[in-house]
Amino acid sequence: MENWKRALLAGSAGLSVICLLKGSRTGGLIFGGVALATLASEYPDKFAEIRAKLPDYAERGSTFLEVVSRVGERLADVAERRGSAWYEALMER
Repeated sequence: MENWKRALLAGSAGLSVICLLKGSRTGGLIFGGVALATLASEYPDKFAEIRAKLPDYAERGSTFLEVVSRVGERLADVAERRGSAWYEALMER
């Protein structure tokens, strides 16, 4: 990778993080897009491979979120059944 591309990548990624931390989503997305475009111009084959696998990644992510949601629901059910007695007993000690 050429030096100017490295500088562009580092600068835009850094500015993206700074903008996101300051609360400017638009600036963060713009600079993040510049960083991704720079990477895509340098490694087009890798990005094509990732793009081809994107539906699989999305499916895995949704499956993971479903599992986490079920676990959260079960924890909420257990907490309802036990009531607040365990919390009160914990606070007394």
